[in-house]
Amino acid sequence: MARFDAYNSECLLFSFKDGLLARLAHDLKLQVERFSIEADDTTHQITATFDPSSIQVVCARIDGRDDRSTLSKGDKTKIYDNVTKDVLRTRKHPEIRFDSTHVVERGDGFSVEGTLQMYGKSRNLQTSVRPDGDRWVAELKLHQPDFGIKPYSAALGALKVKPDILVRVSVPRQS
Repeated sequence: MARFDAYNSECLLFSFKDGLLARLAHDLKLQVERFSIEADDTTHQITATFDPSSIQVVCARIDGRDDRSTLSKGDKTKIYDNVTKDVLRTRKHPEIRFDSTHVVERGDGFSVEGTLQMYGKSRNLQTSVRPDGDRWVAELKLHQPDFGIKPYSAALGALKVKPDILVRVSVPRQS
């Protein structure tokens, strides 16, 4: 059984600005700092849990690139509070869980289907896992309203986050 966590792997979230005042906002790169992923070496079954209260703001993104100088510590704290208290309500929903239901080798990677439990809802999803150097990488788009999550919005909706976020999980390839 292969086990992964924030010490040897990473889970990144990318959110994207929207609305009439989007030019005043920032696309964001966030990181989940507490999670556990287990993958059975024989069956390839995957179980993963993520602590949404451990999401931290890494940086703003401008034109698809990291910009580590734009956000102040105060900005990051305010964003963290909005994400954990208002959007994800982590006190009421303290865990995000994924359980694979079907894993199939596809070329040099895998096709993974499973159930994601988040915000009191369960949804089936599918993603591909591909090699990237010495890592396995999975990326998927999550539509927040599918889980009953209302994306962040301010200024009467003139400033908001798009409903789709990109999730990127990277774990080391086992030798």
